[in-house]
Amino acid sequence: QVQLVESGGGLVQPGGSLRLSCAASGSIFSIYVMGWYRQAPGKQRELVAVISSGGRTNYVDSVKGRFTMSRDNAKNTLYLQMNSLKPEDTAVYYCNAEIGEVGVGRRTYWGQGTQVTVSS
Repeated sequence: QVQLVESGGGLVQPGGSLRLSCAASGSIFSIYVMGWYRQAPGKQRELVAVISSGGRTNYVDSVKGRFTMSRDNAKNTLYLQMNSLKPEDTAVYYCNAEIGEVGVGRRTYWGQGTQVTVSS
């Protein structure tokens, strides 16, 4: 069964940096679009950034110039480098991926989420 496992969240001061990782495992024959979403308390989950299988990225305006998404296709791993963090970046960050699973086909999967807290 395919799983997405995030890591790298934590508590950081404003202006600091964190790097999130999301590792996909299971009977995977291909990974297509991958993305990071976040959900702050009392708010709806929002898209932060997406990356195609070829490495093209798109970011929500609020993180452009501060966040950088990348992927290592050999390791089935997605990354989000977050710099110049602001208190409004505080949220649970979720990894999302469209994955081709052996014997199942193409499906969308979510990770369990990792908490990012930006506070002094």
